[in-house]
Amino acid sequence: MRCPYCGHEEDRVVDTRPIKDGMVIRRRRECLSCHKRFTTYEYISTIELMVAKNDGRIEPYDREKLFNGIAAACHKRPIPTKRLEALVDEIEEKIMSRQGREVTSKYIGELVMEKLKELDEVAYIRFASVYRKFKDINEFMQSLKSLLGE
Repeated sequence: MRCPYCGHEEDRVVDTRPIKDGMVIRRRRECLSCHKRFTTYEYISTIELMVAKNDGRIEPYDREKLFNGIAAACHKRPIPTKRLEALVDEIEEKIMSRQGREVTSKYIGELVMEKLKELDEVAYIRFASVYRKFKDINEFMQSLKSLLGE
């Protein structure tokens, strides 16, 4: 494991504990070079989930990519990182409970929008503006009006 602070590749595990009903292992590590501590998470990979993109490409599901997209929409909003991780867990659980090994990016995007709408309206609009690729201010205003109408 490469140290995020100094890049050294040797560390020692200080603490290990299972979390999320044993589906994830959290490890506290200490770099043997700079002696700073950092946390890593190991996720159990059950099946190789593939995502069918709008342009026809198919790529492996990437939890980090999902988290980063949500985090970008929630940037500078009063939402703790732990809540964002829980949101990703909820979405992931719904995706994994489906039959089959393939899911569309559209399905994932709609799940994210549904969860963000409940969590934070500003983050929802930010995500929607990128996800739905608003072409002009009128499309953006329509989305805002529907949100305000609810």
